[in-house]
Amino acid sequence: MCGIAGYAGSKQVTPVLIGSLKRMEYRGYDSAGIAIVNNGSIAVLKDSGRVDRIAEKISNRMTGGNLGIAHTRWATHGEVSQDNAHPHTSCNSEVAVVHNGIIENFQELVATLRAEGHHFRSQTDSEVIAHLLERSYQRLADPVKALQEALRELIGSYALVVVFHDRPDLMLGARKDAPLIVGVGNGENFIASDILAFIDHTDRVIFLEELEMVTVTSQSVELMKLDGTRIEREITHVAWEAADVSKEEFAHHTLKEIHEQTRSLRTALLQDEKSLDSFVSNIKNAKNLYITSCGSSFNIGLLLKHLLTKLCKIPAQAFVSSESDEYIDLMDRDTVVIAISQSGETADLLKAVSDARGRGAKVLSIVNSVGSTLSRKSSVNLYLNCGPEVGVAATKSFTSQLVLVYEVIFRIAGMHSKRNALRDVSSAIEQIFMQEEKIRSIAGVLKLFNDVYFIGRGPHYPIALEGALKLKELSYIHAEGMAAGELKHGTLALIDKGTPAVVINPHDETFNDTLSNASEMRARGATVVGISSINNELYDYWIPIPETDPFLQPILEVLPLQLLAYYTALERHNDPDHPRNLAKSVTVK
Repeated sequence: MCGIAGYAGSKQVTPVLIGSLKRMEYRGYDSAGIAIVNNGSIAVLKDSGRVDRIAEKISNRMTGGNLGIAHTRWATHGEVSQDNAHPHTSCNSEVAVVHNGIIENFQELVATLRAEGHHFRSQTDSEVIAHLLERSYQRLADPVKALQEALRELIGSYALVVVFHDRPDLMLGARKDAPLIVGVGNGENFIASDILAFIDHTDRVIFLEELEMVTVTSQSVELMKLDGTRIEREITHVAWEAADVSKEEFAHHTLKEIHEQTRSLRTALLQDEKSLDSFVSNIKNAKNLYITSCGSSFNIGLLLKHLLTKLCKIPAQAFVSSESDEYIDLMDRDTVVIAISQSGETADLLKAVSDARGRGAKVLSIVNSVGSTLSRKSSVNLYLNCGPEVGVAATKSFTSQLVLVYEVIFRIAGMHSKRNALRDVSSAIEQIFMQEEKIRSIAGVLKLFNDVYFIGRGPHYPIALEGALKLKELSYIHAEGMAAGELKHGTLALIDKGTPAVVINPHDETFNDTLSNASEMRARGATVVGISSINNELYDYWIPIPETDPFLQPILEVLPLQLLAYYTALERHNDPDHPRNLAKSVTVK
């Protein structure tokens, strides 16, 4: 949710850190700042607002130094303000820290430290770490021992990086329930919460595991457990390229990533055959099968549940990861859990996975980020292969997950001809992009309303949920997705003259029933937007989608919904890449 970056090397540190902040702004954009160690002191510049505005101040005022840390924030504790921005420093500015996560016992710690004479400048939980470190460092005069002592007092989650005023070539990092990654360069090293922070400098990384620390200098990287036990770990090469995170000719990352789906659907199918076979075999042999995920990935989970039941005759339960306590006690060694995530770092999902493993369950994952915590906790991984997704709203990652779900389902069901159709579906996407101007004109209608309803049946119900979620995220319009047959149970009371209703209605076995539900809404004054391969007089606006295999319609029908949300955001003068109050990866509960 927030972005951490650190650099130790021979380069002037300010431009390096600013570049890292810009590349990580999608993780948090309430405020940002950097701290540089130079000439025996720590200089800090931070402020609320977007990185570009703050970067200009930093470039003009902060020079010198080859070691520093930086942070771009998405607020959890304390309002958005300059004081609450990171980095945070101790009373005498001898220590600076950047932190992702939540310190649950910070109020008790603050009370103790204030009684000892410490003065706090912010409302955040993170600042307490700097003061604990100052206290320990003054007594122990050893950065590693000081951090170990401070960490023993913390209850909660953290990924943090620390620098000391008198250690101009040393950064310390530690993690618990939040990601932290080291980038290994030549005569320079990096530490960050996201590979994108340093991917234009090096593609060699080391992933920290739970309850581990790292010391980083320009020439060395040393891993250890929190008790000081040394750890040896191989360097991993990652395949993401710097070009993957540019906007190219598009106005926003979100639009670029929507258009990338012609390619990302194909790359999602480039899977390791052994992993696919193992994934399928584990599902077939599971006595108990659960699916867990959050946000857009949960909508994928609902569709996977539907397909497992409908096509494979395999019962499964799908649950939102934050509600995992309801299901954990039912799991055992005969249980398989399928975890679906873009980042592989979502806190609620990781807790559900850890608890399931604690009960003996086997975890299979569908995830984008190679080396993510989820991938390392899973027995079998299928990777999306769609590259970094910078836009906060899931677009190409959603359809890549969807393609992998179909690949797995068709293998389980022995529907080999359907697998061939799946490989051809990406070519139909271009026909949807030909409707882009029409979709933008419909967005001009939606922008005038405070409520929009999305309906669908069967496999189209999860897509209705996804369409509503996208519109909420980007346009800030209240949107509700529902099973079309549930309209009569309350929602029709909310339909008034002009209320937009988006009806997901391809020509399959659900077509006529859904059309009847559209008629019910239209009779009460709704403005009906039909997403279908067939036009109908009930539709005030029709967004055509290509005819394809009926099983694969959800892949095509979600693209107009993404474009509709994007253009409605533009019509309402919102920034679709940076929706308010949201962050890409939710790494706190």
